[in-house]
Amino acid sequence: MEPEPSVPSDSLWGQISKFTTMATAAYKKRPIPYWILLVLGIIAMLVAFPASSILSRVYYENGGQSKWIISWVAVAGWPLIALILFPTYIVSRTFPTYLSLKLGISYVVLGFLSAADNLMYAYAYAYLPASTASLVASSSLVFSALFGYFLVKNKVNASIINSVFVITAALTIIALDSSSDRYDNISDREYIMGFIWDVLGSALHGLIFALSELVFVRLLGRRSFIVVLEQQIMVSLFAFVFTTIGVIVSGDFQRMGSEATTFKGGRGAYYLVLIWGAITFQFGVLGATAVVFLASTVLAGVLNAVRTPITSIAAVILLHDPMSGFKILSLVITFWGFGSYIYGNSMDEKSP
Repeated sequence: MEPEPSVPSDSLWGQISKFTTMATAAYKKRPIPYWILLVLGIIAMLVAFPASSILSRVYYENGGQSKWIISWVAVAGWPLIALILFPTYIVSRTFPTYLSLKLGISYVVLGFLSAADNLMYAYAYAYLPASTASLVASSSLVFSALFGYFLVKNKVNASIINSVFVITAALTIIALDSSSDRYDNISDREYIMGFIWDVLGSALHGLIFALSELVFVRLLGRRSFIVVLEQQIMVSLFAFVFTTIGVIVSGDFQRMGSEATTFKGGRGAYYLVLIWGAITFQFGVLGATAVVFLASTVLAGVLNAVRTPITSIAAVILLHDPMSGFKILSLVITFWGFGSYIYGNSMDEKSP
């Protein structure tokens, strides 16, 4: 009688067992407050960012027209993060990080890129359903991997390359199914432009992630909660300055009063949408800051991409976005790509 073949170590159950053992060991290495803060940061990213995206679509569906105002709202709440930073200096008895010329220029550049990124996403949400826009935005993970490899010299293995192709395939499916979810008041040209702006915004988002990592590696040389907060505040401040100039020059700031008057639900609803849009986005930024500090930029990038399917599902439930079979297929494939990316990064962390 032949002996039963042993289960290979790289089988599904073997990998699940390894992951469980690894997770248990990681949990025991950290105190409970660490995990509480990390979980709160993750929840903030996965709830606040989708809420902000949904509110952007609510703005356009109820009579809002300005792309500059939505991009301005994304950074208008930056003082909320500053209110958390200043007491932190006192409690930790720490002085602000010295702002060298190179560091200052890097913040200005990142702020300009962030302002441009927010504007691109504003165009995407103006022309695309929230569920479609968020799924297309998941391609930011692809660009994060590519820019991380070329600029920061992050490792890339077969699983990460697989995730790039899988998510690209999901993006292609969405593009081929464009006729099923286009709004009646959106022309074919506007839909295509919304798709293009979404992809360009995702590419720029991936570049911003890589450049932020480069700032930590080359200029700061350390990563503390205060340093991460400082970077977020300075980048948001300069993005706010650039966006404010755009809002004023375009005349949209002056037209806010008339836009509020014609908004469905009235002026109160108009300003509530904008205020909560600013608050939720900053809560998402704060959560991302906590994840970067407590875990890694990689995990923050993964969560930033994982929130896109959450936004899609929320948009279908709350905004009654159309959900075709192709979009469901794209959603499933996107999850596959995320899983492959996470697995690839876990393998890199274990390798010497």
